[in-house]
Amino acid sequence: MAKKSKTNGTSESVISDLKFDGSSAFSIASAPHKVAPLYDSKKDYKQKLRSIVKRIDELMEIMYAQNRHGILLVFQAMDAAGKDGTIRSVLAGVNPHGVQIHSFKRPTDLELDHNYLWRTDALMPRRGHIGVFNRSYYEEVLVVRVHPEILTDYQRLPEPLTRDLDAVWKQRYADIRGMEAYNHHNGTKIVKFFLNLSKDEQARRFLSRIERPEKNWKFEPGDIRERASWDQYMGAYEDAINETATPKSPWYVIPADDKKNMRLLISGIVLQELQNLEMSYPVVDQEKKDSMESIREQLIAELGESAGAGVV
Repeated sequence: MAKKSKTNGTSESVISDLKFDGSSAFSIASAPHKVAPLYDSKKDYKQKLRSIVKRIDELMEIMYAQNRHGILLVFQAMDAAGKDGTIRSVLAGVNPHGVQIHSFKRPTDLELDHNYLWRTDALMPRRGHIGVFNRSYYEEVLVVRVHPEILTDYQRLPEPLTRDLDAVWKQRYADIRGMEAYNHHNGTKIVKFFLNLSKDEQARRFLSRIERPEKNWKFEPGDIRERASWDQYMGAYEDAINETATPKSPWYVIPADDKKNMRLLISGIVLQELQNLEMSYPVVDQEKKDSMESIREQLIAELGESAGAGVV
């Protein structure tokens, strides 16, 4: 087998295998929880991640200056998959002025009084920015599908609209595809990540949260209740990915049992998606160039006068 090429510490071949754009069916049972490490040591991991993030920052600066494109990174996963740490690691070296991060938990009463896309629509990234959704509108075909009583008990949908649950999910998939296509047509690239954690690894991470006092605050009893519905969630993820993966808004199913590998893969994908955008620094017109040259000569003259007067 030929050696896989690597760019900035990530394997393009591996990334391609993790991408789903609707051209082939996705099977949750076939999705790996681990792949061969892309790093040789902890030091090597840090160096590779730092190199990729530096390049992401450089491209983000161009995107910010051009102010034409936006990119939204959507993170979905079971509890303890490492969403928070991954977002922090991948974007820690990126200028925070151009990054907007939003975390979506239980909807508020105000949000429940609107349609289910309302709370995320208003928080889509501005042009020139990277937006991050830590959980997202996909909760509406994941958590709500596993607990359909939410439709009537909390979202208060009219009963006739919820009689056929299969029709509800099909309509929501169609709504989401349409919304994502609409954003693409207006310059916002949506890239979706499912952090594919194994059930055994989740158990180990829950145990760590219970046994280590400094991690106790992370543990929620509700996480165990949701774990009991693992199979239902896996089915919901499989259907959501198959129904909403498109060339314009693809899904990446990321093996999540190795956090370092997961972060290298995701940072490499973010870099790749930014590189695929047609971006460049804005070119100023001749009038502005002439004005800047005049100001430049004025500033040089002022500095010369300051030096002649003994001002350092």
